[in-house]
Parts: sequence; C-alpha cells; structure tokens
Amino acid sequence: MKGFEFGRKNEYLEKAEQESASLRLLAKGSGLEFMKHTIKSDTGFYIYPSKNPNTIEFFYILDGEIKSEDLGITLGTGDYFSVRRLSELIFFHVVTEVTLLWVINESTFRFISEKIVKLLANVKSVGDKDRYTKEHSDRVQRMSFEIGKKLNLSAEEMDNLIVASILHDVGKINVPEGILNKPGSLSNEEYELMKKHPADGAEMVKDTYYAGISNIIHQHHERVNGSGYPEGLKGEEITIGAKIIGVSDSYDAMTDDRSYRKAYTPEYAMNDIKRLAGILYEPEVVNALEQVLIEDGVLNKKQ
Repeated sequence: MKGFEFGRKNEYLEKAEQESASLRLLAKGSGLEFMKHTIKSDTGFYIYPSKNPNTIEFFYILDGEIKSEDLGITLGTGDYFSVRRLSELIFFHVVTEVTLLWVINESTFRFISEKIVKLLANVKSVGDKDRYTKEHSDRVQRMSFEIGKKLNLSAEEMDNLIVASILHDVGKINVPEGILNKPGSLSNEEYELMKKHPADGAEMVKDTYYAGISNIIHQHHERVNGSGYPEGLKGEEITIGAKIIGVSDSYDAMTDDRSYRKAYTPEYAMNDIKRLAGILYEPEVVNALEQVLIEDGVLNKKQ
C-alpha cells in the first residue's frame, strides 16, 4: 500500500560495525533517523551535547541495562530517556549488553556509514588527482547549503543536498588524471569521457541508504534550457538540488584558478551567472546565491 513500509527482523538500510558496538539504520525521512544500537557489556558510551539547539534524541531500551554515575540512575529494559539542549556530556556504563532504539532529528548515520565514508575517500582521491579543484567539493557543499537555507528547503531536502553536494563529482574517480589536469581544451573524445562522471557518480550512491540522491548527482550538469548533460533535461524535469549544485558548481569553477586561465573575480562570475538566469540556471537559485555572497561580504550590496 502506498505510504506504508515495513521491515522484517534483522533487516535494515545499512549497518556500521565497531569493536564494541553495532549500529543499524532502520529508517530515515523528514529529517529523522531511526537506529538500532547494540553495545557490548562492560563497555561505555557518551551522549554528547549537540551544536544545534533544535536537535532532539530519544533512546528506548529494548534489552539490557545501563547506568550513569553522573546522573545516579540505572536504566533497563522498557526504560527510555531523551536529550535536548544538553549542557554537558553524559557517560553511561553498559552493565549487560544493551540494545537501544535511537531516534534523532539530525543526520547522524552518514558520519559512520562505511559506504558513505568510502565514497568520501573517493572524493578526496579526485581532489588529489585534480590539483585545481582539491577543495572544490567542500566549497560547493558550503555554498549549496547556504542557498538551500535561503530557499527554505525542508529538513530532508537539506540533508540530501548536503550529501549530494559533497559527492557530486565522485564519478570523476573514473576520469584519467591527464584529462582532469589538461592545460588546454579537451578533445571531443575526452569531453565525452568527462561527461560520464554524473552518471558514474549516481550509480555509485545507489548502493547506499542515500540512493535517493542519485538523481541530484546525475543531473547536476543539466541546464534549464535543455543544453546540459547527460540527458538534456529541461526546467522542472531537473531536481531543485541539482539546480542548486549546478549554480554553486559553476560559480566556484569560475572563481577558481584553472590550468588554462586564472580565476575570475566574484563580481564577474556573478554577473555572468545572472546573465544566464532562466537560460542555463534557475533564477530563484541565482538570486539566492547573490544574497548569500552579499551577506558573506564577497559582493557589495545591490544598488
């Protein structure tokens, strides 16, 4: 039935194994993550204060027993606790192996996901191969995040945008270093090979619990008038995440040194992108980028 999902015993979206604990991601959506956390006996774990005051964590003890000397409490099967605006970290000792249902309204699992960590390592490898864009993905991620906030994207859209923007060029791992760093124009054959990286990147994330971002990565070189690649999509056929990354990607490429030219000024790059708003780029995304750059002091206020 549409809108209904279920899982069988021992099924999960993804797992992360550690020496004394295991974590299973059971479900995610609307900014929430539902995890099953098992921790071995005679070990310990910390609950950390969040930098985000709106973060809420809920823990339900499915089995086992834990205690906190800091709080002077012991909790067992069927007990639960929640955390919001915690002032200092709390240490729990695991008396007997404990299994917790952990619910949090902040993306957490991706920081320990073995598959996501591997993809991030591939992004670093691309940066090591391409000396001109070593920090490009980090800058595109920061810019995309700020644009997304300006456009009031939902928590889930923001989470997808954060991950897709850092991974948008992961498919370049398959592009030879000589092409990435070529000092002149690419040949037709080289350009066709370069154009495969969005599809390659999309395919690489399909095996993760972030499979839903594959379209964003696949489309980040599409343009609203249909002149982009790899599918030649137009207008509303392109996801908002891909439109945001496309603008961020273009701006960062223009304001970064390349083997064949020096970086353009922020003013020149912004004016060129504005000129192409409605042609290559989504106008509301272009406007949001300009607002971000003005607020960051990169550009002067509009006259």
